[in-house]
Amino acid sequence: MAGNAVSAAPPGGPIFGKRQSPAGSGGAWRFLPFVVAAVVLLPVAVVVSSFLTPAGDVWRHLVETTLADLVANTFWLALGVGLGTVVLGVSLAWLTAVCEFPGRRVFAWSLLLPLAIPAYVTGFVFIGLFDFTGPVQTQLREWIGSGVWFPKVRGRLGVVLVMTLALFPYVYLLARNAFLTQGKRALEAAQSLGLNRVQGFFRVALPMARPWIAGGLSLALMETLADFGTVAVFNYDTFTTAIYKAWFALFSLPAAAQLASILILIAFALLIAEQQSRSRMRYAEGRGGARMDRIRLTGIRAWLAFALCLGVLVLGFLLPVAQLLWWALGVAARDLDARYFGFFWHSLLLSGIAAAVTVGLALLLSYAGRHFPDPWTRFAVRASTLGYAVPGAVLAVGIFIPIAWVDSWLVAAGELLLGTKPGLVVQGTLLAMLVAYVARFMAVGFNPIESAMQRVTRSMDEAARSLGLSLGHALLRVHLPILRGGLITGAMLVFVDVMKEMPITLMTRPFGWDTLAVRIFEMTSEGEWERAALPSIAVVMAGLVPLILLTRHAEK
Repeated sequence: MAGNAVSAAPPGGPIFGKRQSPAGSGGAWRFLPFVVAAVVLLPVAVVVSSFLTPAGDVWRHLVETTLADLVANTFWLALGVGLGTVVLGVSLAWLTAVCEFPGRRVFAWSLLLPLAIPAYVTGFVFIGLFDFTGPVQTQLREWIGSGVWFPKVRGRLGVVLVMTLALFPYVYLLARNAFLTQGKRALEAAQSLGLNRVQGFFRVALPMARPWIAGGLSLALMETLADFGTVAVFNYDTFTTAIYKAWFALFSLPAAAQLASILILIAFALLIAEQQSRSRMRYAEGRGGARMDRIRLTGIRAWLAFALCLGVLVLGFLLPVAQLLWWALGVAARDLDARYFGFFWHSLLLSGIAAAVTVGLALLLSYAGRHFPDPWTRFAVRASTLGYAVPGAVLAVGIFIPIAWVDSWLVAAGELLLGTKPGLVVQGTLLAMLVAYVARFMAVGFNPIESAMQRVTRSMDEAARSLGLSLGHALLRVHLPILRGGLITGAMLVFVDVMKEMPITLMTRPFGWDTLAVRIFEMTSEGEWERAALPSIAVVMAGLVPLILLTRHAEK
């Protein structure tokens, strides 16, 4: 009977549609993605609407001077970081999830540690160490001579290296979860067909992990497109630096918003292309799968794996943290006081609330999109993740403009009704910050959940429907236990990202709500690199606990 009911459903319609009335939970679930998309896309729409305001002189100046270089630099940066994060993240994920070699247990969780360091912090540490006047090149010239060659740090290679080291954990984390949860039967079947382990990896394990890898790569690419701090540190002009120059140097907010809207279009094109490339593929695995026995590496292979993991860990985490500690120790005696407890508490509170709200909405989006796969719903779900490609400061303006309009209306209404002019209602509250965080980091919470949703087979949905479960009950009793890993992953990633977020916090925070990121900005803007090290270390420490817990959960 269940099979007949399923076959009677219209193609592309909701799986639970026959048991839901239009006014019931089915109708509410169909409407939900559009509500969330409207909230998330509001600041994006404000930015895109800037095209209605002409900025011809500024655009003419950009086209004549820097636009071609901006396009080329942004393209090569995205290509370099994309390739670097995939190669580094997938290879390290496979080694720590499937192979056995010296130090594997430590590397399994410690390779996530670079995610706790903001890329702009790693950037100014690398410049301080490896620039021409830094201690490394200075010491090399003393040892070898003035003619020693050293790669140029302040250039494309340097910024690609720093951003790859900062962003590869996105791919590593999701790919490792995929490899850990893959059953051994697929690789055993590949070996029975005559494939060796390398061929089995490229032809079986890697394609099965594609949704996870694509999810991590999309996060890394959108973070690359939206980054400002790192490229500014390296003086590497991209669209984001052009946005800030158009805003603060040319005093043209419309031109800055128009440049930002180009990033939105690029991100949307990437999301659509990635989704279409795997729209007809299914990645769920049967219940008979089990974690495969680890491949024991011996001899030179074991030590090469050890050297690769250690080298990445040193460059991405240990070296920056050691330099930050050295700087921080020099200023802690005069800088560390009770204010830092306030910075730390504000950062934790904002990160925790934003993570809970964002992941909750991302879960509802993914679940509604699964059961209502019509083109408009898919568009609403995908459009809800575009905020991650928008620079934080421009997104803050997109939030601030409508909130200021609402406050003006409320003030006018209050003055008319009460006879007195009330104060601002929405501006200067945590609500503006949370809306901006949700719009910015929806993709971070959505991608792990969407990837984990691929594990839920259609037969599970059909079985729940045959038992008379509504969409809400099926979510609570069937899907949530399976999606727990994706939910935890998404929450931890959002938590760490909000902890590091700088422009949105600077522009939308209530008066007196300084965070660790705000303190870092204040010190670096004054050139106080040593004093910026102290809050930077605090950000790193705050991000370590969730990352370690996340890795241990994935191991279990």
